Amino acid sequence: MENTNITPKEMFLNQWAENVHREGSDKLLAWLEESDFFTAPASTRFHGNYEGGLCVHSLNVFRHFARLCNTYKAELGIASWKDKAESVAICALLHDVCKIGLYTVEMRNKKNEEGQWVKEPFYIHDEKQPMGGHGFKSVFLISDFMKLSDEERVAVANHMGAFDRAPGDYALGPAWERYPFAMLLHMADCMATFVDEVQKVKA
Repeated sequence: MENTNITPKEMFLNQWAENVHREGSDKLLAWLEESDFFTAPASTRFHGNYEGGLCVHSLNVFRHFARLCNTYKAELGIASWKDKAESVAICALLHDVCKIGLYTVEMRNKKNEEGQWVKEPFYIHDEKQPMGGHGFKSVFLISDFMKLSDEERVAVANHMGAFDRAPGDYALGPAWERYPFAMLLHMADCMATFVDEVQKVKA
């Protein structure tokens, strides 16, 4: 995420106010505010595994998604990503709402630099609301508040790409062929996760 003088939550709220005006979006935003969305991590240990990591990750995906939609505007039949600004914002900013309430903090013993055992907090995965696949859960949760287009549903449901497919599930290719927008969301998610947020291994 780019350096600014405002917090990730403020950046999220600014993008939301600027781009999302769909019926039900106010209630969805209120739900986000009441939840742990703005304080939750993006994962337990891979990327964004710190307080507020989920919000930062969502903003990183939004930034990459907007750029990709501009790059492939001809394939999407638009003049710029702003022609699809609401869809871009909804899909990028909300693709991981399935992670709301998903992580809890526990303590473990770990040796510090002086070789002393100390208590250290860490995140664990604690699914309380199983709804099938990762992306499909986000679609279900968003749809509780506002209507999604077919393209938006396919994009959010398939944003994990092959990382979230059962053996023998060959629907991903046809989904991306029909909706290039959905493939670009997956690419934006990968760019955020593996370029912006990957934990560098020290030599």
